[in-house]
Amino acid sequence: MSGEEPQYEARGITVRDVAPATFIEAYALHLKNSDRFEIPKWCDIVKTGVHKELAPANEDWYFVRAASIARKVYLKPGVGIGALRKWYGGQYRRGSRAKCFQKAAGGIIRSVLQQLEETKVVEKTESGGRRITRVGQQDLDRIAGQVARGGNED
Repeated sequence: MSGEEPQYEARGITVRDVAPATFIEAYALHLKNSDRFEIPKWCDIVKTGVHKELAPANEDWYFVRAASIARKVYLKPGVGIGALRKWYGGQYRRGSRAKCFQKAAGGIIRSVLQQLEETKVVEKTESGGRRITRVGQQDLDRIAGQVARGGNED
């Protein structure tokens, strides 16, 4: 008798129960395979922030960022673009001068949130932030359950 199986049957698996990296990878694959989520045409030439020297090396970076943003909105309802810019920001290396923090590019985050709104995963709140919809929560929890069981089928 294993101690983990009854726990899984007693309650559903949520996004909080799985490792962030494995969930983001699985949800990014789900977004890539869905025909409703599309990459903008400027995606291959844009940097993710002022503090970056080059564009992302992963060609599926937009789906990974979208999955990460969806997870953040799930965990922190009411989060806005400004808070997400701070979260994805980083240190700007200025040569021999001291490093200073720079926020991430807001246009990328804004376009991801707009696409997540079109797919009914995220909705706007009265205060201007975003929160996860009921359909989006079911979708993310379903992917988290697949990750917890060890299968990435979709």
